[in-house]
Amino acid sequence: MEVILLERVENLGQMGDVVKVRPGFARNFLLPRNKALRANDENRKIFDAQRADLEARNLERRKEAEGAAKKLDARSFVVIRQASDAGLLYGSVSTRDIAEAAESEGVKIDRTQVRLDKPLKTLGISKVRIVLHPEVTATIEINIARSADEAERQARGEDVLARVEDEAPADEAAGAEFFDENAAAQTDADASE
Repeated sequence: MEVILLERVENLGQMGDVVKVRPGFARNFLLPRNKALRANDENRKIFDAQRADLEARNLERRKEAEGAAKKLDARSFVVIRQASDAGLLYGSVSTRDIAEAAESEGVKIDRTQVRLDKPLKTLGISKVRIVLHPEVTATIEINIARSADEAERQARGEDVLARVEDEAPADEAAGAEFFDENAAAQTDADASE
């Protein structure tokens, strides 16, 4: 199915381009969200008549998005999640979680604007791209931690997982001493019989 794009669509084309897309993508995404018109003679005339108005509206929305991007760029948001000792989350951080974390700090982000390249399933600080306008993006940091204290330590650059690993050998040594004492007591008991 061929459509005329009414705005820039990522990985598809610019405003005014006639592109061929799958019918389901056009019916379920592009057409209902007014991002495109079916490519026929009547719609081409409509687009040509409205082109200047569409470009003016697009420019206005772009300027607003650029202003918001300056405020949002390089901000950091904390998401508290349960995780294993190895730093793996029980689940993952979704676009909805990121939008809620931003909104709790007074920043309005829609979850559809959040672009995750890969699922966030480990503790740590990750960079996430926010698409405010088809031509304007901002990058934020998501600090995923088990507690607010751990989030502060991660923000300072401390590796919270290394600390857990450093504590583990001391516990193992204590356990080895416990077993050695029991082994020595068992040997003494065997000798007295």
